[in-house]
Amino acid sequence: MTISQPGRLPVLAATMVTSMIVATPAAAQDFSINYERLSFMEEPMATEIGDVTLLLSGILDTMVTYDESAEHDIDTGLVGNLQISALTQLPNRWRIKLDYSGHYASDDLSPMDLDEGYTDNVAFSIGGAWGSVLAGNLSGVVREQTRRQRGAGNAFLAFDNALGELGDWGGGYVGRFGPWVVSGVVDGEGHVDLGTMVQRPFGAKDYRLTFRATTGDYIAADSSSFDTTYVGLVSEFIYGSSLFDLGVACEWLESEGPDADRCYVSLGASTKAGIMTLSIEGHLGRISGNDEVSIALGAQYDIARGLSANFGVNHAHSKATVDDVQLTDTDETSAILSLRYSF
Repeated sequence: MTISQPGRLPVLAATMVTSMIVATPAAAQDFSINYERLSFMEEPMATEIGDVTLLLSGILDTMVTYDESAEHDIDTGLVGNLQISALTQLPNRWRIKLDYSGHYASDDLSPMDLDEGYTDNVAFSIGGAWGSVLAGNLSGVVREQTRRQRGAGNAFLAFDNALGELGDWGGGYVGRFGPWVVSGVVDGEGHVDLGTMVQRPFGAKDYRLTFRATTGDYIAADSSSFDTTYVGLVSEFIYGSSLFDLGVACEWLESEGPDADRCYVSLGASTKAGIMTLSIEGHLGRISGNDEVSIALGAQYDIARGLSANFGVNHAHSKATVDDVQLTDTDETSAILSLRYSF
């Protein structure tokens, strides 16, 4: 599959035009700097110190993993997320907020895409009726606004994102215009990430549509460096306790050596029946004629408020080579069982 690359500026300009089609005043919009696979489900704990409100959210997850690709290893370990926010309002009604998010994974765990050790993000924002201006570790802000929903339990669908990444530090904007949410980030190297999302209920149904365009850097499996341009669409449909979504995207990779094209489709479904949530997801893509496949099955069993048992089976395969350059080198299958507490 070969697709001619559009110019980067027209692609990103089209996104900005789409984002501006609604003329209603903007409102400040919440954003997340937790880019890890564990997402906060419970409302944060809150307290006030003077004029400052402090919010705290956290997750602790004790995991048992079986990695078929690592000589059938069975490992145990601990994973945790923590987010602390401090916010206040100025006399002119501007809202000032400082967010800190930390993620820890013990070194003896081996599920896919799990960063070992401790990593963290920090962001500062000023918001008003016109939206929020942001600064800090913003590389995943637009992605979190426009992504497909995460699977249940320990289901983690590989490759369902751009290969290219932004730098850690940057500035950005998030604002709501009626049912539309627009977001944008520029990093220190001049890479741009733009997104827009609209979500509306119709009777007993809910519909969501997102668009994202981004540029970034990608380090291939053999350490080759590529400049990337990515555009993607996500559509979502909710009826009752069931959610169905579909994502399609194309990405163009450029280097001083070979270039590559990548296109994919990802889809998923999840449903909640009483205290059990189930999900199934699949991904099929092509990188310059090479297959890219992943599957994720997940389940979550709610035991008590904040406490749940979680299960997931994840498979990912992508070994793409273009002109002797190894773009990707992944062949993993894992099963993950965990006891998770959210607060």
